Amino acid sequence: MFNKRRIYLDWAASAPVSERAARVFAEALRAYGNPSALHTEARQAKEVLEAARTTIARLTEVKTDGVVFTSGATEANALGILGAVRAKGVRGAHVLYHPAQHASVIGAIEMLKSEGAETEELQLANLTSQLRAETVLVTLDAVCGETGTRYDTLAVRRLLDEHAQKGGQKILFHVDASQAALTEQLTLAHLGADMMTLDAQKVGAVRGIGALILRQGITLEPLMRGGGQEGRRRPGTESPALASAFATALTEVQEGRMKFRERSERMREALLQNISGISNLVVNETEMKVPHILNVSLLGRDTDYAVMLLDKEGFAASTKSACETDEEGSRAVQILTSDSARATSTLRVSWGPTTSERDLASFAEALVRTVRFLDENAI
Repeated sequence: MFNKRRIYLDWAASAPVSERAARVFAEALRAYGNPSALHTEARQAKEVLEAARTTIARLTEVKTDGVVFTSGATEANALGILGAVRAKGVRGAHVLYHPAQHASVIGAIEMLKSEGAETEELQLANLTSQLRAETVLVTLDAVCGETGTRYDTLAVRRLLDEHAQKGGQKILFHVDASQAALTEQLTLAHLGADMMTLDAQKVGAVRGIGALILRQGITLEPLMRGGGQEGRRRPGTESPALASAFATALTEVQEGRMKFRERSERMREALLQNISGISNLVVNETEMKVPHILNVSLLGRDTDYAVMLLDKEGFAASTKSACETDEEGSRAVQILTSDSARATSTLRVSWGPTTSERDLASFAEALVRTVRFLDENAI
């Protein structure tokens, strides 16, 4: 497809499919039977599907019925948020969410509001005062896919537990961990979550599958009706091949998590040093962050055009979340910085285990050239 070697730096949008996951996917395509049927081919498909579920359950430290396969993170977020609140009763329910969360979370929150729930933006510093008798759910990203901010989900868990110990009702905590897989331990206990969203395309599996991970005892109202699959929580014929590739890729990134994190911290420091000479460049970050997502603002420049120029040179980067390409500026950066100039001039670089130090060094040289061109032509 491409005539020259390209350097892919948009892992936060979608990771390249790993060789191991691709091999497993191809092999699992032979299991073509419907997992819900009774004949030999169906049983073979069921075995592949359940083996993948068992692997993911082991990695996330839940029972196998706590792994609900979905079409991706968007559906998993919707099932966790809408499904849990609807099961408890939407009208009059109070739900807290972080305004910088993924568009799929914001969409689910808007649906709850239209159905009669009271929704409120989560203020992490004032969470205790926001909790009420009517609060049924809090949702938060583990990692912001645009800025790389790592949220202290365990601190939220402690506050929710303190609320319950003082006589308040048990409040469910949903964590979207889609962007956390490369650097964080993906267990409910580590994140302090009752529900956790995962996405195959963020870990190097084949796009088209995700999972909602649940602790025992959580009741969900299905988003759709018409089948008994996934414990009657998500109807539709499952894909053993997608599930198998998902489990393989998730295993792969978890095995290399610590090494990747340590290497990425060094790579980030080197990249920042190499682009430090660019004028009017500011880094959009917080003290708590993952090392492999870097968001900067090139103040006064057209970063959409910059991404196009970088693409011509063989580098894939982005300005913001791929799910918000129709929005003007970065919602997450606007919330983080309260600065529209920064929010409308963002450039996001994200990398993964197959990215090398040389790749980032080459990118830094290209970015310096690109910004020089923009400045010389007042773009």
